[in-house]
Amino acid sequence: MATHDHAHGPSRGHDHVGTANRRRLVIAIAIIGTVFVVQAVGAILSGSLALLADAGHMLSDVAALVIALVATVIAARPPSDRQTFGHRRVEVFAAFINAAILVGVVVYVVVEAFSRLLQPGEQHVEGLLMLVVAVIGALANLAALLVLRGGANSTINMRGAYLEVLGDLFGSVAVIIAAIVIMTTGFLAADAIASLAIAILILPRAYSLLREVVLVLSQATPRGTDVALIREHVLSRPGVVDVHDVHVWMLTPGQNVFSAHVVVEASVFAKGETGALLDALGECLSEHFDVEHSTFQLEPAEHAAHEPLQHP
Repeated sequence: MATHDHAHGPSRGHDHVGTANRRRLVIAIAIIGTVFVVQAVGAILSGSLALLADAGHMLSDVAALVIALVATVIAARPPSDRQTFGHRRVEVFAAFINAAILVGVVVYVVVEAFSRLLQPGEQHVEGLLMLVVAVIGALANLAALLVLRGGANSTINMRGAYLEVLGDLFGSVAVIIAAIVIMTTGFLAADAIASLAIAILILPRAYSLLREVVLVLSQATPRGTDVALIREHVLSRPGVVDVHDVHVWMLTPGQNVFSAHVVVEASVFAKGETGALLDALGECLSEHFDVEHSTFQLEPAEHAAHEPLQHP
């Protein structure tokens, strides 16, 4: 019986991506943090709930971006005896915190918006100041998006940060529209309606992040991965008789892990061909199924026959 681990260790390419992502996050934090202060002051002076909601959303973005930055630093640490797969999964926990922040913002915005709608006589909104501040926020969000766009598909953490800022951009657009309505028609309820629109924009992003976190932590098969097709590829290799105890999961989205018990012909062991077979299987998983880390246990048929608790 032979066991083999086929993995792609940390590379200069991964290090470069991590460094670039950290630089993007620092720049985005500086932009969003500055505009949050501008929006918060503008919300207080203008009396706009929508602007205050957008400022609160920006505050959650700043917190989320800081969490994402810390996560990328921790994730770059090498594996150890206690963290044998490394620290990449900290990005998943950071994504969960991001989602929790978003849910909190939604609850606050909805409660305040309905309070305004039920008491319309108590509202007073300065439309022009609201418009100016919202435009500044939209421009800042657009700049932050351009900074983060390059790393948006590299990790769940960076994707979460990108989606945070994208939602803020839509939120700023909603505030701009509400400000224009207030200035041209005097319809003050547009402010509370815009706040509810911001809440609606946030919800799908929170759901998407939470779903991704659940998939990873439940060790579900990565989306788009066909286990039956993987089994077919393994069985197509010369000398392979059967494959069982197949497991495919994610350490974090984009970092898939695979393990399986592979039953092989006795001649593979007799001729010393186990190394070549293991290399071929590992390359197959890496090239065709984007598996970064694969482990195979090669077994003779007589061993597999009495191995307990087998499953496909």
